[in-house]
Amino acid sequence: MIGTLLATAALVAAAVPAATARTSGSDPALAAPSANAPYLNPRLPVAARVHDLLGRMTLQEKVGQMTQAERSSMATDPTQITDLDLGSLLSGGGSTPTPNTPVAWADMVDGFQAQAMSTRLRIPILYGIDSVHGDNNLVGATIFPQNIAMGATRDPKLVEQEEHITATETRASGPQWVFAACDCVVRDDRWGRTYESYGEDPKLVEEMETGIDGFQGTSVKDLASPDHVLATSKHFAGDGDTSYGSSTNGTYTLDQGIDIVDWKHFKDIDLAPYVTAVQQHHVGSIMPSYSSVDWTEDGVGNPVKMSANKQLLTNVLKEKIGFKGFLISDWQAIEQLPGDYATQVRTAVNAGLDMFMEPNSAPKFEQTLIGEVQDGQVATSRIDDAVSRILTAKFELGLFEHPYTNRTNIGTIGSPAHRAVARQAVAESQVLLKNADHTLPLKPSQRVYVAGANADDIGNQAGGWTVSWQGSSGDTIPGTTILQGIRQDDPDVTYSADASQPTGGYDVGVVVVGETPYAEGVGDVGNGSNTLNLSAADQANIDTVCGAMKCVVLDVAGRPQIITGDLPKIDSYVMSWLPGSEGEGVADTLFGKHAYTGKLPVSWPRSEAQEPINIGDKDYDPLFPFGYGLTDRH
Repeated sequence: MIGTLLATAALVAAAVPAATARTSGSDPALAAPSANAPYLNPRLPVAARVHDLLGRMTLQEKVGQMTQAERSSMATDPTQITDLDLGSLLSGGGSTPTPNTPVAWADMVDGFQAQAMSTRLRIPILYGIDSVHGDNNLVGATIFPQNIAMGATRDPKLVEQEEHITATETRASGPQWVFAACDCVVRDDRWGRTYESYGEDPKLVEEMETGIDGFQGTSVKDLASPDHVLATSKHFAGDGDTSYGSSTNGTYTLDQGIDIVDWKHFKDIDLAPYVTAVQQHHVGSIMPSYSSVDWTEDGVGNPVKMSANKQLLTNVLKEKIGFKGFLISDWQAIEQLPGDYATQVRTAVNAGLDMFMEPNSAPKFEQTLIGEVQDGQVATSRIDDAVSRILTAKFELGLFEHPYTNRTNIGTIGSPAHRAVARQAVAESQVLLKNADHTLPLKPSQRVYVAGANADDIGNQAGGWTVSWQGSSGDTIPGTTILQGIRQDDPDVTYSADASQPTGGYDVGVVVVGETPYAEGVGDVGNGSNTLNLSAADQANIDTVCGAMKCVVLDVAGRPQIITGDLPKIDSYVMSWLPGSEGEGVADTLFGKHAYTGKLPVSWPRSEAQEPINIGDKDYDPLFPFGYGLTDRH
């Protein structure tokens, strides 16, 4: 580690003179600032430091701060960071160093940071990553249950603890900024991002926003500590409330679709969590959604993409709600706007976007925006506002004083203490939906038969946004599968993935059904063969096992599945969600070490055709209502 830091320091020292010569020329106003420049003085108020630094910046340097590129586009020539005065980098889902280890991550981020520190003004980069259920791109990190499961816990303090661990592990490996938490309100379980939401009720989502405090701390001073990161509330606003089949280009979509709502509904359901995220938790950044809003309830109006919606981004969010942080666009989001690239850039900047995730087109973006300012299409005051917001975050994070990774907590990544919290979260998230004749908890004396591929597949139980963007089946991360957890309580269980081994002589069967991993877009029901129904293999396993013995069915999925026809065959039914790396938590409730306390964060439909179904609907008649959950204690 020491050798890495010394090498990084040498790189900075070697790069500074060249960068200074390149940018300053013979103009004294563009010379590198002295060490006692006000913006470099940590004793001054942040606002004073921002004002001083902004006054020293050229248009190129300001636009550079508004630009975020993907790490892979800079990997072969990191000097682009210096040449472009780049303000930010990100790792997209699955974009990792080789090897994918904490030290390699920290070394990578520090290498990029060295390039930023060789610019004339030595403004550090802000590195962002999707730590949405743990530092999930890093192999070996603690992988927590997905948000829908955390909503089932009804435990805001546990959510805060979870995100504090995620912040600690993320910052120790380099990134100082996370694109989390998702404060969306899911209103249609056919949406492929259902598991990223805490639930269908905005009040529940607001309760779980303690996660923002876990990420950022509860005071400005906390942000600069090695166990906190800048948080991002996403996706503003209404991405979980798009209309099924809505489209801006004639093709099917739920993800990135259109909210066809009136203002009261939008304010009460979709906007509400962002008010508390800003006013109570002081979230540092917000990511606008890909989705559009159509205020006409019949859907024949003129839908406006959120990236172009000045009314919502500036008038409502920044001015009325009082958001003081900065807005970061989603991946190439502005390129979905009408018009040529210059029009897209101009529209989004003037609507209120501050930083632009242009993963592979940073030079083009900067050149275009500079041209728009020079042509008078974008006001300098709008640029200054955006850059001031971004610089404020960097000062508050302490990056000017400590730009390189503080590795103090690197040894805690994936530690037993962190995994114990994840195991607790798994246990608290389990929702018992049926328990005929008190089949659960299982007893040590019982002979147990386990079936189903999801019982022994850690990739499936982690879900999407795990190592890769869409996630994948198989042995993708360290941890404990549900089967391994069961065997810690009962080493003699028989396991058959397809229930092909004889079923005679057993007291109880445990059938683990569910989904395979997916993420945004790909996971939408209606996209390909996706459905809320159980697979034929899962139904066959239920028929075989539940026809031979008392049976428990565990559902490992990111949203409700249709089990109406199978439920009469099942003695006990448990929604296990996507538990992440700690399958022992599922076994803890199964064998009675932890009581079933989880409550449904969404309404459970009787059929796929019943979607969307939400608490408060007229003629509300779900299979299981919002908030339902039995206990095995009697």
